[in-house]
Amino acid sequence: MSTNITAETGETGKNSTGTQGKSNGNGNGKGSGKGAAGGKAAGGRRRLSYPVVLLIIAGGLVALSLLRIVTGADEITSSGQYSSALAAAVPIGLAGLGGLWSERAGVINIGLEGMMMLGAFGAGWMGWQHGPWMAALAGIIGGALGGLIHAIATVTFGVDHIVSGVAVNILALGVVQFLAKLWFGAEGSAAAQAGGNDKQSPPMEDMPTFTVPGLADGLKAVEQHHWFLVSDLAGILGSFVSNVSWLAVLAVALFVGSFFALWRSSFGLRLRSCGESPVAAETLGVNVLRYKYAAVVVSGALAGLGGAFLAIGVHIYQDQQTGGRGYIGLATMIFGNWRPGGVAMGAGLFGFMDALQLRAGGPTVHALLLLVSVLLAALALWKLRKGGLIQAAISGVIAVGLLMWYLMTDTVPLEFVEMSPYITTLLVLSLAAQRLRPPKAIGRAYRRGQGT
Repeated sequence: MSTNITAETGETGKNSTGTQGKSNGNGNGKGSGKGAAGGKAAGGRRRLSYPVVLLIIAGGLVALSLLRIVTGADEITSSGQYSSALAAAVPIGLAGLGGLWSERAGVINIGLEGMMMLGAFGAGWMGWQHGPWMAALAGIIGGALGGLIHAIATVTFGVDHIVSGVAVNILALGVVQFLAKLWFGAEGSAAAQAGGNDKQSPPMEDMPTFTVPGLADGLKAVEQHHWFLVSDLAGILGSFVSNVSWLAVLAVALFVGSFFALWRSSFGLRLRSCGESPVAAETLGVNVLRYKYAAVVVSGALAGLGGAFLAIGVHIYQDQQTGGRGYIGLATMIFGNWRPGGVAMGAGLFGFMDALQLRAGGPTVHALLLLVSVLLAALALWKLRKGGLIQAAISGVIAVGLLMWYLMTDTVPLEFVEMSPYITTLLVLSLAAQRLRPPKAIGRAYRRGQGT
């Protein structure tokens, strides 16, 4: 079977520079031309190579270290801050990864929040009876059921994807609140006697964690010296080797596995072709409906695991526990340009901002005002060099305003700290909007037989 769907970019007909690409019979695509050598993505945009990404990460670490020294806000690179950030990033990242699976197959998944709710409730219901690992499994199943409902509505019946996703969110909220009253809050029930009520489940056991002996203590000792760059790096690395939940390790494995499944296998090539051109995929023998179903169910399962992570982390299911993280996960997916690496980076950023609420983040957010003002000033100069006078003026005005805010205050209100993840979401999406390349057939209705 031959196809003109490029394996690496997921685009139809042409590779990254417009040269025709073909895949062989087992679905592994090969593109000819100079796209890889030129380092260009679709539309002529230059893609970041791994060395460039590493340089950006190193530059960010240097900037944070300088910021810590200038402002005295040691929490910016502390191991405690990044441990909290990792815990906050995992559910957001899993939701974003779930959205990536669904939307790469062409199905918009606004229902991630509801699927996380189902996963959190399933984890709370199973966890107090059978432990945290069974809670994680129940969360996966609960989220997958939400994904199945969304798939039936959108793939089989052709319901508008946005409408279906919103309906899943509303349905999930009603279901979990009703079942919580029925199973956890019923007077005289075993759950009520174990500490459950209408708003929460009985407590469950702790999820096991791991610590690397010797390395964790050594990094902690280096961090406490507050040396430039070295202590900052030790603090960040220390958060990944001390008291790390095994579910966080599983989440990392799922990101790596998703990359290889979607970009390094014939299965992933066919699935992504359903999001790029389902009609062309069908003419080449791909069962489009089956792949869409599989993608949306996997999407729900990943989001459900993210919800389960929330419940397991605090040992109970609570009403409104997801707190909009499904929507932030969706924003993370968009910021990550529908790729696992970008989703992981976005989840880390939003997790960092979310963790500030748990660690008296007023002084830390105040210090970040200085960093953001410098970055916006640099953006203004770059836009001015490119001829974007309006964008440069807007960035410059905001930079000056943030700098004045930083100089005239010592901290920021707690309410602003609580808003910071959502402000970050809007800011990042607005800056990244011009570089986005969603799947071409995303959100489009499809019926079996269109390609015949």
